[in-house]
Amino acid sequence: MVGLKEELLKSIWHAFTALDLDRSGKVLSHNLCTVLNVPHDPVALEEHFRDDDEGPVSNQGYMPYLNKFILEKVQGNFDKVEFNRMCWTLCAKKNLSKSPLLISDEDAFKVWVIFNFLSEDKYPLIIVPEEIEYLLKKITEAMGAGWQQEQFDHYKIALNTSREGLSAWELIDLIGSGQFSKGMDRQTVSMAINEVFNELILDVLKQGYMMKKGHKRKNWMERWFVLKPNIISYYVSEDLKDKKGDIILDGNCCVEALPDKDGKKCLFLIKCLDKTFEISASDKKKKQEWIQAIQSTVSLLRAGSPPPHKEARQKRKELRQKLQAEQEELERQMKELQAANENKQKELETVRKQLEAAAARAAEEEKKRLQTQVELQDRFSLELEREKMVRQKMEEQVAQKSSELEQYLQRVRELEEMYKQLQEALEDEKQARQDEETVRKLQARLLEEETAKRAELEKWHLQQQQTIQMTEAEKQELENQRMMKEQALQVAMEQLKQLELERKEALEQYEEVKKKLETAANNTKSWKDKVAHHEGLIRLIEPGSKNPHLITNWGPAAFTEAELEQRQRSWKGKKATSE
Repeated sequence: MVGLKEELLKSIWHAFTALDLDRSGKVLSHNLCTVLNVPHDPVALEEHFRDDDEGPVSNQGYMPYLNKFILEKVQGNFDKVEFNRMCWTLCAKKNLSKSPLLISDEDAFKVWVIFNFLSEDKYPLIIVPEEIEYLLKKITEAMGAGWQQEQFDHYKIALNTSREGLSAWELIDLIGSGQFSKGMDRQTVSMAINEVFNELILDVLKQGYMMKKGHKRKNWMERWFVLKPNIISYYVSEDLKDKKGDIILDGNCCVEALPDKDGKKCLFLIKCLDKTFEISASDKKKKQEWIQAIQSTVSLLRAGSPPPHKEARQKRKELRQKLQAEQEELERQMKELQAANENKQKELETVRKQLEAAAARAAEEEKKRLQTQVELQDRFSLELEREKMVRQKMEEQVAQKSSELEQYLQRVRELEEMYKQLQEALEDEKQARQDEETVRKLQARLLEEETAKRAELEKWHLQQQQTIQMTEAEKQELENQRMMKEQALQVAMEQLKQLELERKEALEQYEEVKKKLETAANNTKSWKDKVAHHEGLIRLIEPGSKNPHLITNWGPAAFTEAELEQRQRSWKGKKATSE
């Protein structure tokens, strides 16, 4: 019933869409009830189509009434051709092309019915190119002409570029234009359409004239036989006006070939449960075709399968649905792949940006490292220059001290010449004092230098430890500098040791000078009386005065200011006495 309902709905859709909205529901409902043998329900009809704002005047509003009050009551005891003709009458005048066609209105009606059978189950109704090809092939075969596949392929390409398929009226125009039936007259095209109509719509599997033996009179009469999926009807002639009887087929029926007898040839027997029918074909080929057709029909009945053309239509539809599903799945997969590809592209772009950022950071870090290295090299260069300057200053100081010492010695030699015999004692005393002072200064200088060297060594040691804590890459580059620092440190250590030795030697000299001083002090006591008349030039060596000493260019003076004043007064007194 579901399949029947779908077939009915397609024809009804054409009729409903062709009528005016304000009168389509009632007019169509009356006609449908009549042709479908459904009892009229005027009350429900008027109630459903009452004339107010809530009355359903659209296709959506009409469907509930159509399903409930008409289609659900259909029993199948109606004439399908009459039903389709009623719907065709309602819609053909409005939609059928006014241009002249090579087919009659009756042929156009049959094409319209075939369209409803082959069209897709979605609205608005269209017939897809595959079904158009199937129909045109059937019509061409029925005309006995050759199928022009290349011509249809060009037409199919042009059709696919503009739309999914054709409407019923476009299909009628296509067949009526004679585009695929060139060279054929109207009668041949009409007969071909009628043959296809009988097969697809009326379920006529085979038809033709044969002789049938009567059951009562046992005479042979020529009849027009029509084979359908569950029945064989026979008529007086092919106009189907005078029906003589039916042979009901079921799974228990069988067909057997009979030998020739009673002057009849090409005999075969149809056995049913209650009756047996003897039939004579016109020739052996017809006989074999009818036997095979009836056997195939019985086999389909036993298997519960639909007629071949309906089964083929269902398979084509399932194949299209499968292909469409595969196409949709392929499109979905392509979209997923495209989305995945876009995501991958975004991820790659992100990774590329991260790599660029990392490279920029690495370059920045390398730049900072090189800058730090240059700064360290500059710092070490400055320290080396500073160290060289310190060494140069120390050498200048040593040279200056040496010069001062040379001047001091020269002064001592002059004093030795001036004071003759006392020169050695005074020189010893002065030399002892000067040596003592020099040794003290030298010791102090050496101590300061030792302290500075130790501080510098500690600084270099700290820098060396900081340098060791640097990165491995910088450690390799600074290894040579560290070796130079270590060499400088070794030289400084040796200098420190040398200064330590010099300090010890200075201490030893100090002790010697001290002993000499003591010896000189003892020697000068014996010369006190001898040099009394030389008071203006020299004085006895006595313990130093507590008064501050004078400072000369050669160091601390041997006399204080008070002693000089006393000497001056003594010289003046002696001078006055001598005068």
